[in-house]
Amino acid sequence: MIIGSHVSFGKEQLLGSVKEAISYGANTFMFYTGAPQNTIRKDINEELTLEAKKLMMENNIDIENVICHAPYIVNLANNLDERKYDFSITFLKNEIARCESIGIKYIVLHPGSSVGIERTTALNNIIFALNKIITKDTKVVVLLETMAGKGTELGCKLEEIKYLLDGINESDKIGVCLDTCHLNDAGYNMGEFESFIELFEKTIGLEKIKCIHVNDSKNPFSSHKDRHANIGFGTLGFDTIINIIYNEKLRSIPKILETPYIGENDEDKERIYPPYKFEIVMLKDKKFNANLLNDIRDFYKNN
Repeated sequence: MIIGSHVSFGKEQLLGSVKEAISYGANTFMFYTGAPQNTIRKDINEELTLEAKKLMMENNIDIENVICHAPYIVNLANNLDERKYDFSITFLKNEIARCESIGIKYIVLHPGSSVGIERTTALNNIIFALNKIITKDTKVVVLLETMAGKGTELGCKLEEIKYLLDGINESDKIGVCLDTCHLNDAGYNMGEFESFIELFEKTIGLEKIKCIHVNDSKNPFSSHKDRHANIGFGTLGFDTIINIIYNEKLRSIPKILETPYIGENDEDKERIYPPYKFEIVMLKDKKFNANLLNDIRDFYKNN
C-alpha cells in the first residue's frame, strides 16, 4: 500500500518533508510549498531538493507518488474582482512551476467557491483559468479534489467534477483527488464504496483518480460541513476506511492522511501531536486501536 500523510515544508524544505514522512513509517507524503493560507514563498533550494531525493531513494519513496497541495487562498471560481481572480491564476501557475522545479508530478487543487455568482458560471470560470494555466508544456498534473459542499464550494458532486474535466483542453494533465471525509459529507455513502466506485467509473472513469485523502468525518452523512476525524473515530468508521484503501481497483493510488493532530485532552482544541505514525500502523495491520489517542499522547510525552 502506498500510504503517507500531510507533512511540513519548513527550513529544510523537501528534505524536512522526507525526514518527517520516514519518521511516520510512510512511503509517500503530501506537502504545501509554503503556508496554505498566505502567499509567502521562499525560493526552492536545489541542494536540499537533491539531498531529499537521495534520502527518498534510500527509503523506497518514489517521487512519482509524492503529492503537492495548492494553497487554500487560490479561488478560480469567482471573477467578480478581476484583480483577485488574475492573482489566483498567476499564483497557481507559480506553484506548478515550483513543483516542476522539484520534480513533483501531482498538485491537488480545491476547485473553488462561487461566492455569490451562479454555479455554472463559476464552473466556467474555473475551466477558463485552468486552460490558461495548463498548457501542452505543463509537466504537473492538476488534481481536482472532491469537496464537502460547505458554503458555496464547487466540486461536491461528481457531475461538477466531470463538467470541469471535460472543459480542460489538455485532458491528460487533469485528474481527481478523492477525499473520504468530503465524499461522506457531500452525500456519497462510503459504506457502499463499491457502488461509489461503479458510479465514478460510469460518470468520470477510474483512470482519473490519482490520489486519495484518507480521513474519517466528525459529521453525519450529507452534512456538507467538512470536519476531519481521526481514523476509526468518526462517522465513517475503521472498517469502512479499510474497505476503501484496500480496494483492489485503487491499489496503485497514493493514500494521504489529513487527520487532526491530538491535543492534551479531548476538550483541548490545540493541535499538538501528529497521529500519522500510529494511524499508518493501524491501517497496515488492519486492526483498530481504540486507545489510539492516549497512545499518541503517551508516546510524544515520553519521547
